[in-house]
Amino acid sequence: QVQLVESGGGLVQPGGSLRLSCAASGRTFDTYDMGWFRQAPGKEREFVAAIKRGGSSPYYADFVKGRFIISSDNAKNTVYLQMNSLKPEDTAVYYCGTRKNLFGVAELRDYDYWGQGTQVTVSS
Repeated sequence: QVQLVESGGGLVQPGGSLRLSCAASGRTFDTYDMGWFRQAPGKEREFVAAIKRGGSSPYYADFVKGRFIISSDNAKNTVYLQMNSLKPEDTAVYYCGTRKNLFGVAELRDYDYWGQGTQVTVSS
């Protein structure tokens, strides 16, 4: 069993930055590959970024490449999402999840444990 808690969301102006954190208790990041998804009002949850257990091989959705960076600190059981050059269309609730590694990295069905999410609002 894994419990995930996201934090770091908030209100930021376009062009600004935020760093999201996902802290895990229970089994460690050495066990799971991890991912970030987001869900805007009225839209489906969509893939943002993922990282392999141990912190290697980051993978990004095309719309965040060059702007977002995923990383992990296994000693702290925490995965991060550094978000730069934020746009209004990045506004969403951001969730972290653990992968089952049965399907594609960007497929929602490949993730089982989820946190409660953290709200990111990009607005002037």
